[in-house]
Amino acid sequence: MVTKELIMMIDKPSFTVKLNRNLLEVELKEDVKKELEDIARARLLEANPVFRGSLGILFQSIVPLDVQLKDIESVEQDEKGQVKIIIPHRKDITIPLEPNESKKLISKLNELIPIEKQRKTERIIASEKAEKEHTQQKEEERVKFAPEYSRARKSTSL
Repeated sequence: MVTKELIMMIDKPSFTVKLNRNLLEVELKEDVKKELEDIARARLLEANPVFRGSLGILFQSIVPLDVQLKDIESVEQDEKGQVKIIIPHRKDITIPLEPNESKKLISKLNELIPIEKQRKTERIIASEKAEKEHTQQKEEERVKFAPEYSRARKSTSL
């Protein structure tokens, strides 16, 4: 479950980073997004007019970027002072921030990520327990009604 409890926000000229209790959001500002779409549209249309309809879908898929904290493997500061986010089975994300902003964001992420990973583990355990109880209950009902079912079958087959 994703909640929108804002913990930290970093506003840059071309994008905004929002850290929520269980979600990291990176959103391009509208004018930057429009400029990128215009550049991409001009270049892609020169190459192939078929891309015209799919360009908007492409940018909606990539930007904004939302990452659930439970999915983040690690967060570190690269040699330029930017935030590098490692996510298994996905390309790493680099957020170009000033070194002091990076340190603050990394610190908060390293505080929140373990909490979200623990919640994920608890949800999995609770789900497995509920599934096991449900299976056990079904088995008990089957065994409970099995003798009656057997007797009814025997009496009809004679």
